Amino acid sequence: MKKITFIGAGSFGFTRTLVKDILTFPALSDCTIALMDIDEERLSAITKAVTKIIEKGKYQAKVISTTNRAEALEGADGVVCTILAGGVNVWRHDIEIPKKYGVDINVGDTRGPSGIFRALRTIPVMLEICKDIEKYCPDAVFLNYTNPMAMLCRAMQGQFEKIKVTGLCHSVQGTAEMLARWIGAPVSEITYLCAGINHQAFYLDYKWNGQDAYPLIREAMKKTEIYNEEIVRNEMFLNLDYYVTESSGHNSEYNAWFRKRTDLIEKYCINGTGWNPGKYGYILDEYLRREDSWKDEINEWLQKDDIDLTRGHEYAAYIFNATIGDGSLYEFNGNVRNFGLIDNLPLGCCVEVPVLASKRGLDPMHVGSLPEQLAILVNTSARCEELAVEGAITGDPRKVFHAVCFDPLTSAVLSLSEIKQMVDEMFEANKDYLPQFKHIK
Repeated sequence: MKKITFIGAGSFGFTRTLVKDILTFPALSDCTIALMDIDEERLSAITKAVTKIIEKGKYQAKVISTTNRAEALEGADGVVCTILAGGVNVWRHDIEIPKKYGVDINVGDTRGPSGIFRALRTIPVMLEICKDIEKYCPDAVFLNYTNPMAMLCRAMQGQFEKIKVTGLCHSVQGTAEMLARWIGAPVSEITYLCAGINHQAFYLDYKWNGQDAYPLIREAMKKTEIYNEEIVRNEMFLNLDYYVTESSGHNSEYNAWFRKRTDLIEKYCINGTGWNPGKYGYILDEYLRREDSWKDEINEWLQKDDIDLTRGHEYAAYIFNATIGDGSLYEFNGNVRNFGLIDNLPLGCCVEVPVLASKRGLDPMHVGSLPEQLAILVNTSARCEELAVEGAITGDPRKVFHAVCFDPLTSAVLSLSEIKQMVDEMFEANKDYLPQFKHIK
């Protein structure tokens, strides 16, 4: 019987979905699901949900729940992390302080000033989790869903080289499905090679039954409804020649082209029809809404008689089946350090590339070089992330400042002295959560 542990299990949607997927694999259907969260109310709710899934599926699995991380990790074969370091009243400063200075943020959980400060708060917690994994389940496969994905994975993989950790994001397979829908192709007939860094990975090829499908995508974008579904990403594709993985809202804040003027924000980031076209503070509004509604939403789900147990497309369950289940090989896009994988990105930075999961573990694949126009964009983000991670680990605020200085959107809007003032204010707002920075009183 295998044991799979969820750290931050109170992330109700993620945990519920991943558990449902895991139990559909016969080799994992009798596993122990260990749920750990520091929020006892959320932990109780997700324990009820997982129990319901087990009962509805007539699985032989069992569930345990605890607020003790060591207990949850003891003897685990697989670990999933979906934590959030600090509540909305902490990380809202990541979005609201830059806005005061003119840096308009949509989500702010990945990179830029907002993503960097989320990383500064979260990296120490992730390293503590790694210490516990090293102690209680050193052979476990550790799958991280927590953002900022690239910076967290880079920190963990740099400090704990022996732990089998990678980061997962659903944007790769989600976007592949979206593009297939646009051209009328069954997703089962689509193949692709995708590489870059998290949320800035690009489909270096995208094929339908072995034939280049990019001409079909360009043709589809002539339809107003398709162009408007992802305005920022479609503009990037039409000008950079390759399609990027994450939503228009996210990508609008990763470059200097769309959010530096109010007229550009209005044109590209407000009127789109996709799930996240890019309005200011989108994710902040969502979390504030959920603070009042999450209990009702969970109770509504728990009271359902009929729940869908069909396996979804999240990577985690397939990876666990390949590594600790029946051993079926599985290829996915994971976040790993760049040692001989993408030739024109910084050595050792965190990249998102194809990875093969098997009984042997996780084996990333060599991609080669990105097209130069993509490498310029991605290189800047990757180097800023390297600086930010080094600053987070060493407690050096100067490195954090320099990382923000070269963020494309920030540097398009602010002077160096304005960036320094903004960063200082963000440090002050976060001082209770940044013990590694001794300069903050």
